[in-house]
Amino acid sequence: MADDTAAPIRMRGAGYYSEHTTGAKLVIDAAIPLVLAALDRMDLAASAAPFGIVDYGAADGGTSLGLHRALIAALRARSGRAITLTHTDLPHNDFSALFRLLHGLLPGKPGLDLADTPNLYSFASGTSFFRQIVPDGTLSLGFSATAMHWMSRLPATLTDHVHAVGATGAALAAFRAQAAADWQDILLARARELAPGGRLVFANFCTDASGFYLGWTGGQNMHATFARHWRALHEAGAISLDELRRATFPQFYRTPAEFCAPFHDAASAVSRAGLRLEDCFTQITACPYAERFRAGQPGPEFAHAYVPTLRSWSESMFYGALDPTRPEGERHGIVDRFYAAYEADVAAAPDGHGMDYVHCFMTIAKDTPPSP
Repeated sequence: MADDTAAPIRMRGAGYYSEHTTGAKLVIDAAIPLVLAALDRMDLAASAAPFGIVDYGAADGGTSLGLHRALIAALRARSGRAITLTHTDLPHNDFSALFRLLHGLLPGKPGLDLADTPNLYSFASGTSFFRQIVPDGTLSLGFSATAMHWMSRLPATLTDHVHAVGATGAALAAFRAQAAADWQDILLARARELAPGGRLVFANFCTDASGFYLGWTGGQNMHATFARHWRALHEAGAISLDELRRATFPQFYRTPAEFCAPFHDAASAVSRAGLRLEDCFTQITACPYAERFRAGQPGPEFAHAYVPTLRSWSESMFYGALDPTRPEGERHGIVDRFYAAYEADVAAAPDGHGMDYVHCFMTIAKDTPPSP
């Protein structure tokens, strides 16, 4: 059963997301060499137009600050072209926190020095990355990390799990088909945006060759733990069957083969749009919170630090699954109870818990048309 009326998904605002997602920042930092290598393969003298950068699915912007500093510095060392930097996310995103962070106005968080970088112009867009965001041919380098596993719609709901990693049969097939259609839409939108010779660098969640994915690399399964605690609320009479069902993430972790398929088919719409795959590999980034526990941090301290990183990106989905006729305070109370149970679970038996990041890194080019 598809659900096109799911509640809005957003990362937690007011700077909470980047403050509690150290692992996401580590993934983006690992992509900096790919971004700089992509820049090295571009002919910056081929155009005098502004060099357009877009960060797709940027949340509050904090996790990608280091990447943009490195990219802008490399650009400035090679070219005096104007630079546009556009951060995108959904309309419910906390753009106020994003701009305060970029301008260094959040206490204790250095920004991008936007006012001190000559010829740099910053923008934001509340348009989904499933659609075209900037005009044709104005994108020079697009970047996205830990975002494109989100789907444009929820193709099925689950009562025995909260995520497609636990789906089977027709439900799993519906998720896979929707993910393939979404990936094509994302790539075709970027193909229209890209200038010839431009590049995309993506770091997307995936299911790797070992079957590992975000939150499961052989230990406790994060999504199964989510499902167990959400079902416990239903069994305790705290949430209804419909609320149990509605807590299904609109997400899918594609395999590298699924990411690469449009590029390996010369007749695909993506290939015909001029996009070409340059690099593709998978990488696991260890959960930094679990690493501290393994280094000797007490279990309760680990749980107290770890669960907020889960909450930073998952809270809106669980909150949105609750009946909107419930009083707001009651809904928040149920969600607090859910995460408190998860934290108590980790504190009592911390071994094996952690949210290792499993990503597929890709560099994609738009071919320059042949000379007439």
